[in-house]
Amino acid sequence: MDRIRFVTHRDQRILLLDFTNCSADEVAAVSEGAPDVITHEPRGSLLVVADFSGAEFDRDAVERIKVAMAIDRLHIKRAAWVLTANLPKTLYDSIRNFTARDFPAFSTREEALDYVVS
Repeated sequence: MDRIRFVTHRDQRILLLDFTNCSADEVAAVSEGAPDVITHEPRGSLLVVADFSGAEFDRDAVERIKVAMAIDRLHIKRAAWVLTANLPKTLYDSIRNFTARDFPAFSTREEALDYVVS
């Protein structure tokens, strides 16, 4: 899936989950595919940026994000999201609370990439 791919930023390997302009169904599908890639990486080693710019969300998409994040939790060293005010704060907080993880949100992909490599 080309929406789940590795990129290099400042000589660091980062997994990019590209949800840009996805429908809610596409967000759910990409979320379901992410653990297949993430869980093949060593525990505590992976830098991840999830770019949700222009993406749409519904209850099912949010639930699938939660499940995926719970599955891949042990493999993530640092993560960041790109959001463009398209995910209501209550849903964002719901995901954070369910996964017990901190993933700061940025307005641009460049800011998120800079954060995960810092």
